[in-house]
Amino acid sequence: MRKLKADPKGVLTGAHYLDGDFAIAEGSLAAGCRFFAGYPITPSTETAERFAERIPFVGGIFIQMEDEIASITALIGASWGGQKSMTVTSGPGFSLMMENIGLAAMMETPLVIANVQRGGPSTGLPTLVGQADMLQVKFGSHGDYEIIALSPDSPQECFDLTIKAFNLAETYRVPVFIMTDECVGHMHEKVVIPPADQIEVVERKWYVGPRQKYLPYKPDKDLVPFMVKAGDGYRFHTTGLTHDERGYPAINAEAQDWCVHHLVDKITKNAPKIIDYREDQTDNAEIVVISYGITSRVSVKAVQEARKAGIKVGTLRLVTVWPFPEDRIKELAKKVKAFVVPEINLGQIRREVERCAFGRAPAIGVPHCGGWVHDPDDILKAIKEAAR
Repeated sequence: MRKLKADPKGVLTGAHYLDGDFAIAEGSLAAGCRFFAGYPITPSTETAERFAERIPFVGGIFIQMEDEIASITALIGASWGGQKSMTVTSGPGFSLMMENIGLAAMMETPLVIANVQRGGPSTGLPTLVGQADMLQVKFGSHGDYEIIALSPDSPQECFDLTIKAFNLAETYRVPVFIMTDECVGHMHEKVVIPPADQIEVVERKWYVGPRQKYLPYKPDKDLVPFMVKAGDGYRFHTTGLTHDERGYPAINAEAQDWCVHHLVDKITKNAPKIIDYREDQTDNAEIVVISYGITSRVSVKAVQEARKAGIKVGTLRLVTVWPFPEDRIKELAKKVKAFVVPEINLGQIRREVERCAFGRAPAIGVPHCGGWVHDPDDILKAIKEAAR
């Protein structure tokens, strides 16, 4: 096995020619991830392969599990053991993880899951692109809860946003998702990796105090409870059941109200600090194109051509998809003619834009079932129609 040159913290510094899948692996290592459990599935396997190749030289564990259910379960255990942990998957594997994603949300377990999306449903298009898991990531498990989901549009962002995903997971004790896609995952571009001392890495909030007074689900001022490592002598209980601040089961409506509101509030009330997006020329725009992932790259040509034709077009690229930037969409809806939302599904995020616009401006979808990216001319056509 070749040994890649890295600094003492395992960071492979410098400029590299990497695909998005490899960049996710490098980002996880730079963020301090030292536990990876996964199962091979196209088109995400390269991330697991890269992590498996690199981890022996930096100290940590890679384990190939028997399936995706076991993988996510292993992540939960590793996280409670004190490790930053992650996995990577795609459509069918993502579906298998849903029950335990709900468990991780209920147990307030920090971990990271990358979903390199492909065409579905079912086995679908294993080697070709899709973006149809965008609602599943938010609503896929049963019950009310909140997660955080990021959407990179380049290998560089695969690296950068993986670090950010770990920082958010540790900050808010929540599963965080990197919702990339086959095109970005397999796209090779220059990725610049800074030295370790220039990378912001957030460590989780460890409890310091009398062991007998530790409460694993008592919210701090930022609504996020402190954590301890299982096996360090603290007495605590954690469960998927509705529970109190001690983690003990509390099977009644009052406890359910407190518990579920806490899971939701710690994300929604901190949403202004979490939400991230990129805007261009929206101040005087009549049309705003809202996109994410590979579709934001494809939209560039359509927007350029529309501007040449004299149409006032702005763009809003979703970096954070969940929590959704509702407030910004509401503001834009008051002054634009319409939104144009291209995506490789039949309108999952378009519906969110429509909901937030609240009838003030139409949300015109440019749907695509997957297998390949949009023809920019289709997006341009939608922009011209919206501008009439």
